[in-house]
Amino acid sequence: MKRCRILLILLAVCSVSVFPEDKLTGTVIGSELSVDYNNTSAPSRTVNTRDMAFDGDMNTCFASWDRSYTWVGLDLGEPYIITRVGWSPRNDGVGPQRVQLGVFEGASRADFMDAIPLYIITEQGVIGRMDYADINCTRGFRYVRYVGPSNARCNIAEIEFYGRRGTGDNSHLPQLTNLPTVSIHTVNNQEPYDKVNDIESYISIVSNGGRQLLQDTAYTRLRGNASMSFPKKPYRIKFEHKHNVLGAPANAKKWTLINNYGDKTLMRNQLAFELSRRLGMPYTPFCTYVDVVLNGEYKGCYQLCDQVQVQKQRVNITEMSPRDNSGVALTGGYLIEADAHANEEKSMFRSLKGTGVTIKSPDEDSITAEQKSYIKTHYDKMESDWRKYLDLNTFLRHFLVGEVSGNTDTYWSVFFYKHRGNDTVFTGPVWDFDLAFENDSRTYPINDKSDYVYRSGGSTTGYMRQLADNVVINNAEGKAMLLSIWAEAREKGLTEEYMLDYIDKQAQLLSESQRLNFIRWPIMNQTVHRNPRIWGSYEAEVKNVKNYIKRRIAWMDKKLGYTYVPPVAALDDIESADTGKPYQVYSLTGQYMGDNITSLATGVYILRQGSAACKVLIP
Repeated sequence: MKRCRILLILLAVCSVSVFPEDKLTGTVIGSELSVDYNNTSAPSRTVNTRDMAFDGDMNTCFASWDRSYTWVGLDLGEPYIITRVGWSPRNDGVGPQRVQLGVFEGASRADFMDAIPLYIITEQGVIGRMDYADINCTRGFRYVRYVGPSNARCNIAEIEFYGRRGTGDNSHLPQLTNLPTVSIHTVNNQEPYDKVNDIESYISIVSNGGRQLLQDTAYTRLRGNASMSFPKKPYRIKFEHKHNVLGAPANAKKWTLINNYGDKTLMRNQLAFELSRRLGMPYTPFCTYVDVVLNGEYKGCYQLCDQVQVQKQRVNITEMSPRDNSGVALTGGYLIEADAHANEEKSMFRSLKGTGVTIKSPDEDSITAEQKSYIKTHYDKMESDWRKYLDLNTFLRHFLVGEVSGNTDTYWSVFFYKHRGNDTVFTGPVWDFDLAFENDSRTYPINDKSDYVYRSGGSTTGYMRQLADNVVINNAEGKAMLLSIWAEAREKGLTEEYMLDYIDKQAQLLSESQRLNFIRWPIMNQTVHRNPRIWGSYEAEVKNVKNYIKRRIAWMDKKLGYTYVPPVAALDDIESADTGKPYQVYSLTGQYMGDNITSLATGVYILRQGSAACKVLIP
C-alpha cells in the first residue's frame, strides 16, 4: 500500500511539472472587436471576446469582427522559449474546419513585425478536445499569438502556450513544412494591393531545416499581369539590404514570389527552368519552392525566384546611368521586353512593326529621352534586319524551351537584352510557364498538333510570330542551327528518362506543402485560368505533365528530323558491325544517314541494329 501511495504522489508531481507549471500566462492581446452572432452578427466588445480564448471553457470562444488577419495571444512580459501549443475549436458545426491552417507565431515586438511562425494546424479540430503540438524552437519570444485562417473570424474556443523563461538563440527555428518558410509582416497589417505602391514590411525566412534565418526590413507589392487577378496573389519583395536568398547565385535586393495559382502541379516554372539549363541558355532564373505567410495568415506554396533585372548574376550587362547619353555609353546595356501588356507600363514604346516593348532597364525613373530613342531605333533595326542584329543562338535556345514545354505564352512576353558596344540583340531569360506542359485549353492536346505551339494557337504579341517564322521556318541557317542545338542537348542528357525522374523528385519535394496549399485554395476540382481538364488530384495533375513529356520529346525529335541514339561505346572503343543484318546509320549528331555504309564518306558513325547500337569507323 505504501509503494502505491508513493507512485501516485510521483505521478501527480510529474503532471504538475509538465503542464500547469509550464503553461504560460500574461496579458491577453489580439483583435479588439468581436462579433455577436446572437445580434445579427453585430460588432461587440462584450460578447465572444478575446479573453474567452483563455477562460478554460470550451463552450465559449473568441470570434472576431473582421473575417481575416485576426488573432488572439499573450504578452508574456518577458521572453519565453515556446515548447508546446494547444488549441480547441469553437463549439459549433463549422468550428472544427475553422482551425485548420491556423498559425501560431512568436515575436519580440508588440506589433509582431518580426514574428516567426511556430506551427500551422494541418488537420481539422475536434469540439470539446484540446489538441497539442510540440514546438522545436530555441528562440525566446515575449509576444505569442494564434492567427486564424482566412475568412474564419478566428473562431477559437481555447489556446494554450507552454514554455520556459529565456531569450534563447537562433540555432533552431520552426518551418511549416520541409520547404523554407517566408513570413512577411507589413506595417498596420496592410495587404499589398497593386504593383506600383510598395508596402513597408519585415521579412523572415527560415530554411535549412530550421538552422538558418534571414531577417530584414523590406518592401512588398503585387506583381505580374493576369496572375495578379487571381485570389492567390503574387508578390515582389525588395529587401533593405542585398542577400543571396536561400543560396541563390545573385546577391540582390529584389525577388519575386510566384503564385502558380492555375498550375496545380506547382512546378511548371521549375520544370521549364530545368529545360533552360539543359538547353544552354546563358542565364536561367534561380527558383526554389517556399511556404508563404502574410501577416500571420498562411498563403500557400510559392516559388521564390530571381527578379529579372540587370545584375551580375542575373542579366549580366552594363547598368546605365542618366549620364550615358552619347557615344559608346549610349549603346547599352538595355533590358527590354516584347510585351502584350506594354501599354499598361510607363516606360515603353511601340516598334515600327507594331510590337509593344517595355523598357525594363534603365528603369522608368532614370531613363533619359536619348536612351529611350536609341533603344527604340535599335529594336526597329533588329525587327527589320534580324539577320544582322538578332543573336540566333539565344533566340533558338529560348524557342526550344518554349516549344518543348508547350508554352502558349512564349511570344506573348519575351525578354531581350543588349550589351554596351555590341549591336547584337540577345534573347532571354525564359519566364512565365504557368500555361505550359499541357495546361491551356486553347492548345490542348499539344502533341496532337503537327506544327509548333506558337503557330497552333499560341499567344503572340506584335511582330513576334513573324520574327519566329523568319528564323525557324523560312531560314535554312536557323533550321540547321536549331537541329544542332537540339542534338547537343539530347546527347548531353535531355532525355525522357531524365525529365520524368526530375518531375518525380519535384513532386516528392512538394508533397507536404502542396497538400496544405490545396486546403487553402480548394481548386483541384475546379477549372481555373485556362485549365483544359480537371484531373481531380495532385498525383493525376503530375501524371498529366509526365504523359505530356513522354510524347513531347519524341514529337520534337520527329519535327526537327533528329533520331536519338542511346549512349554507346567511347570513340576509343570503336566496334566492327555485322552488316549482314539490317541496320541504320546515323551521324554522331543523330542525323539519319541511310541504311548502307558503303556509300558514306570516311569517318565515325553510329550503327543501330534493333535496340543495339555501336560506333563504327568507315575507312
